[in-house]
Amino acid sequence: MTNLTGRTVAFLVATEGIEQVELTEPWQSVEDGGGTAVLLSTEAGKVLAFNHLDPADAFEVDRVVSDASVDDYDALVLPGGVANGDNLRMDEDAVAFVRDFMASDKPVAAICHAIWSLVEADRVKGKRVASWPSLQTDIRNSGGEWVDEEVVVDGNLITSRKPDDIPAFNRKLGELLTRA
Repeated sequence: MTNLTGRTVAFLVATEGIEQVELTEPWQSVEDGGGTAVLLSTEAGKVLAFNHLDPADAFEVDRVVSDASVDDYDALVLPGGVANGDNLRMDEDAVAFVRDFMASDKPVAAICHAIWSLVEADRVKGKRVASWPSLQTDIRNSGGEWVDEEVVVDGNLITSRKPDDIPAFNRKLGELLTRA
């Protein structure tokens, strides 16, 4: 990743069901670039990540999303995971934060099932979006154009399909953060 010194990136997750690699690899990429990664969640304490369906590591939450301000962050990353995406879209504060972040024109990067948060926030209309294939009907029904591509950049929105896409996802996030 390019030089991200002075950049602060929010990673928004639910309390469990986060696909671990979709959290840890973009997080590491931000830190390797000199940026600061901050873990936001719907509740204080720890969140539980998964390796697909198997419980993995727990991560300490830095801030509850209801107490977070879009103004404090240069970008937003939404890691995937079926349960994570489903739980986030059911949390009003998380959906409002995503909606506000999209309105700020700052970079938003979502991978796999995290796109559900964008759908719930009504922010895919008119956008080209990649996701896990099972979300394509939700995206189309929300007015978005679903595409089966490794990484898609539409304005300040970066989307990818799955963990295999993370290297391209991280590169595009770094590029947008550098320009922002």
